[in-house]
Amino acid sequence: LIFVVFYFLLIRPQQRRAKEHRNVLSNLKVGDQVLTSGGIYGRITGLRDDFVTIEISDKVRVKVNRGHVAGVVKADVMKTD
Repeated sequence: LIFVVFYFLLIRPQQRRAKEHRNVLSNLKVGDQVLTSGGIYGRITGLRDDFVTIEISDKVRVKVNRGHVAGVVKADVMKTD
C-alpha cells in the first residue's frame, strides 16, 4: 500500500514531467525563445544533436548543452524597455 501511494504521489508525476521535458527538447527549432536552467534567456540560432547555440544579445552567442534548456518561453517575456 505504501509503495502504491509513493508511486502515485512521487514517481508518476516525476516521470510525466521528464517525458514533457524530453518532448520540449525534441521539438526545439531555430528562432525559439528559450530559458536555460542557469536562468539565461535567449533565441536559438543553431541546433545540433547534443547542444544548441543561443543568442543572448546582439552578436553574443553561447553554446549550451541541449539538456540544460529548461523550456520555450513566449517572445514577449524577453522584451526589455
